[in-house]
This record gives sequence, structure tokens and C-alpha cells, in this order.
Amino acid sequence: MKKKSILSLIIAMFLSSNIAFAQQSDKVYLTADEVPNAVYWLPSPPAPGSSQFMYDISQYYWGKQQRLDTLRAQKAIREAAYEVADMVPQFCSAFGMEISKQKTPAIYKVVERAVLTIRLSATKPKATYMRKRPYVYFNEPTLVPAEEEELRTNGSYPSGHTVRGWGMALLLCEINPAAQDALFKLGYEWGQSRVIAGFHWQSDVDASRMLAAACYARLHTCKPFLDDMAAAKKEFEKLSR
Repeated sequence: MKKKSILSLIIAMFLSSNIAFAQQSDKVYLTADEVPNAVYWLPSPPAPGSSQFMYDISQYYWGKQQRLDTLRAQKAIREAAYEVADMVPQFCSAFGMEISKQKTPAIYKVVERAVLTIRLSATKPKATYMRKRPYVYFNEPTLVPAEEEELRTNGSYPSGHTVRGWGMALLLCEINPAAQDALFKLGYEWGQSRVIAGFHWQSDVDASRMLAAACYARLHTCKPFLDDMAAAKKEFEKLSR
């Protein structure tokens, strides 16, 4: 089998396995083909030797320096959380209200389904570029050793964690605009934590924020999302009173 054919097969297998989970109708608002296709409109990751890649390298060393700050390192480890159920509790303080399936079912529902939808938009570019992660490139440890083996063969560009974190900040800000500054600060730091932990290049993180924003805009053309968001806002207003 030719090298190109093998690569095409690998990409197809990667897409099918990732899309199958996230594309269940009860979990997402849009399919993988309906969310913005980043392969078409986002630039490809910086090429080794380019000035952009040199910046990525300098940010990798910046991230290692941040690990010397124990509190910041611990924060980066906490923000390695990937599942919505593990992320939501970390956003409650910035949001100004406890978010849970029991106490805020409408808010939790729209956040969960929308974040999973936004995350789906990273699948195609990850499979297409299969960029080597910084800890693999430098053959150095990360802040979360238990995840290194699994992510070694998972593309670095864009960052799925950043897409989720920035997407969650956007969603919660729409529900509670008064908390916008705290939410966006947390959402931004969530992405930087991936650089600090050693799992992503800075350009991965920067691209992910653009991708999350594009998918967030696309969600506003989806009636089920708009209906759920309206219910979430109504629930927030009621609980705030």
C-alpha cells in the first residue's frame, strides 16, 4: 500500500472513532460536517524552522518556567480536566453560581451539549495535521505524566482542551454577562495551562480560541441550541432573584 493511502486510512479511522462518540444526536447540536471546517479556513500549524515555530519554542520554555510557581503548576494540572462534568465545577466561582445537573439542569444541559459540539470542530484538523506535541518533540516530561502515553499519538493542533475551555467561557458569559471578565480570564488561562503543562504549542492554543469562537457563532444558527440557551437564561434569572 502506498504511503499516501496509508495516511488517508489513518485519518479516516481517526475521524470515524472520534466522531462516532461526539456525534450522537442527544449529545451535540451539530454534526462534524456542520461545524466550521478549520482545515479549510485556519492556517496550518507553523513549519519547523519558521519564525512562528521559534515563537512556539520560546513559549514552551516560558511554560516550563511557570511550573516553578507551585500554585500555577497545580492550576495547570487541574485544568487538564477534559470531561464537561470535571470542568464545570472549576467555572462555578467565576460564573457566580453553582452549576450542576441537580441545581441548574437547564444551564448544565446547554453547556454540556454545546461544549461537546464545539469540541467536535477540532477533530478534522487534528487528524489532518497530526502535529507532534511539544513534550514529544523535546522528549521531556509533562505536568500530567498519566496522560502522556495516550496523547503521544493524538494531534497537537488545535488543542481540544482549549477549545472546550474557551467555548465554556463564551457560553457562560452569554448566560451571565456580568461575570464576563472573570469567565474570560479563566477561559484564557485554561488554554495557557496546556502550554505550561507541556502538551501544546502556543500556536495550537491560539488557533483553538479562534475555532471555539467560530463554532460558538455557528451554534447561534441552530434552533435547538437557541431554545436551550433561552431556557438556561430563564433559569439563571429565576435563581438570581
